[in-house]
Amino acid sequence: MRVYQFLVFIISVQAFSQLNIDLVELGNNFDKPVDIKHAGDERLFVVEQKGVIKILNPDGTVNSKPFLDINDRVKNLRSSYDERGLLGVAFHPNYKNNGRFYVNYIDNKGDTVIARYLVSSNNPNVANYNSEKTIEGVDQPFSNHNGGDLRFGPDGYLYIATGDGGSGGDPKDSGQDLNSLLGKILRIDVNDDSNNSYSIPNGNPFANDNNSRTHETIWAYGLRNPWKFSFDKETGEIWIADVGQNLYEEINVALGITGGINYGWRCYEGNHQYNLDDCPEKRTLTFPIAEYSHSNNGNFKCSVTGGYRYRGTKYPKFKGVYFFADYCSDEIGYLEEKNGKWEMNFTQPFKGNNWSTFGEGYRGELYLAGIATGKVFKIVDKEAFNNQVEFNVFYMKDKELIQVEFLKNQNLLKEVKVFSVTGKLIDHIKQAFSSASALSIETSNNYKKGVYIVQIILKNGQKESKRVVID
Repeated sequence: MRVYQFLVFIISVQAFSQLNIDLVELGNNFDKPVDIKHAGDERLFVVEQKGVIKILNPDGTVNSKPFLDINDRVKNLRSSYDERGLLGVAFHPNYKNNGRFYVNYIDNKGDTVIARYLVSSNNPNVANYNSEKTIEGVDQPFSNHNGGDLRFGPDGYLYIATGDGGSGGDPKDSGQDLNSLLGKILRIDVNDDSNNSYSIPNGNPFANDNNSRTHETIWAYGLRNPWKFSFDKETGEIWIADVGQNLYEEINVALGITGGINYGWRCYEGNHQYNLDDCPEKRTLTFPIAEYSHSNNGNFKCSVTGGYRYRGTKYPKFKGVYFFADYCSDEIGYLEEKNGKWEMNFTQPFKGNNWSTFGEGYRGELYLAGIATGKVFKIVDKEAFNNQVEFNVFYMKDKELIQVEFLKNQNLLKEVKVFSVTGKLIDHIKQAFSSASALSIETSNNYKKGVYIVQIILKNGQKESKRVVID
């Protein structure tokens, strides 16, 4: 096994945000949202812990019928602090053609199930409930520390995060045990159906291990409860936010797609000794690129929620910034690389949310959900957002009109385009918008029933799109 040692930078923690970060509410009334993913288009799929996945559209509407409801297969939650339930979803890179997606949930026996589902053959907004195929299972000795995130990497393989099995202090030392699937990042190939489940990708670090009990699916280990991980769309780096035990929350980075990394739990909590019984040499471990304590960095913190590096286009000041959050303090944290060092900052608290998950949209914009409020927000650069046109789009059936209602800054608007869902240009409107409060687009001639995309283009070249349905 190869050993990788990364330079750990000293993190400068600031009390107040240096970026002008704000939140804009996109959707609400979700029941304990714990994951947000996209399927290669503008829709956001919001996972509710009770076992339901709902579709949040770009215009803020939520489809009345859930995309998937497997509440009967998911462990009933005993309290608001229960860590079980439906925890994650991932859409196959070729989802548009094969309709496959994967979920991670705790079943009625209390164990982890990784299952594949298919979208309905006649409705892209509804999954086939009866299409479940179990891919992998993990026995859970306790009710907490289940991990739960899963996603496809840039190599096309499915990565799965598992916690150390729960209780406290990793009593079974699962994080360091290569005979256990707990406390790991797993990597499997679900594109090979020859064994009706999955195959072991070439390059998995323990695929040819001499110990027959070592699990070949293990990609990385030494993790406590990796509550959300992500891949940088530009570099392919994997960013793992690992929830701490008593004092420290940590963020880990693998420089490239590198397997076999030991992140050190339970030997270390962050950069600090925790339990050194039966531990490997320190030089073989990879320590976090950033950490923060529960009590020494301003507001009390308790649990890191991992996010993404920003790779969208709307907010240039956010480029390359890694966003994360803390469940207890309700702060949004971020890491900026400056002169070869990572600097950590926190916003003021957005109280009452209990941040549970980030989401990355199809175009790289970032979203954030609160498990307590059930709200989904878009993360924005406040200054840039205030200089954008704000608008609503709806269809007036009785008048056969698409109505574009401008709420602010219409003087920044240059033109409006309407596209079919296949990308065909239907209308292109150029006029003086500075005094207009609304734009009415006649649909009696060029439009049929269906979904359309209304795109506004600003004078600075920025674009914003919203969906409208003509029925």
